[in-house]
Amino acid sequence: MRALLVAANPDPRSLTHYVLGRLEAALQPVSVEIADLSEERFDPRFTEADRRAYHEGGTYPADVMAEHRRLERATDLVLVFPVYWWSMPAVLKGWIDRVFVNGWAFEHSPSTGLRPKLQHLTTHLLPIAGDDSGAYERHGYERALRTQIEHGIVDYCGSRRGSTAFIYESEQLSPEARMRGVDRAVRIISEAIHARVAE
Repeated sequence: MRALLVAANPDPRSLTHYVLGRLEAALQPVSVEIADLSEERFDPRFTEADRRAYHEGGTYPADVMAEHRRLERATDLVLVFPVYWWSMPAVLKGWIDRVFVNGWAFEHSPSTGLRPKLQHLTTHLLPIAGDDSGAYERHGYERALRTQIEHGIVDYCGSRRGSTAFIYESEQLSPEARMRGVDRAVRIISEAIHARVAE
């Protein structure tokens, strides 16, 4: 078992990074690799070279191939990110745009249709939300985010759905209440991964 934790927040002192550290510790003895997209300066821009690779498959930019190797080593992927405008930060969206590409994450052609390729991977989500769970439920924000990522990306590429654990009110709650939210989310994700180890 090997977990790849992908973080998207430019501030190393952020709650995102605190959660990342807590999750890494909770996952022991599972092997953990961290991809801090901001610290590593991952370029999220989908370029002409990416477009060619998407259509042709097999000739990917070097930084994309490095991410493929990371994901090929992983059994579990955990996306840890703040919710921006009811979605993921641009750097994480760009990572998915560039890395989860035709020919590697899936194959699609008019003649054969869709063939997902990430069946070896289980994907978990740990979104950090500024608003409360009631607002997310009333406005359909959680459902929209889960549909976009779980169905639109995870299912499409054939990855298994793992656990999704929101941390709500990350900017409004008292430090004690915020830590209870962190504890809950870290427990949900780590227990899901440890349960797979025990299978």
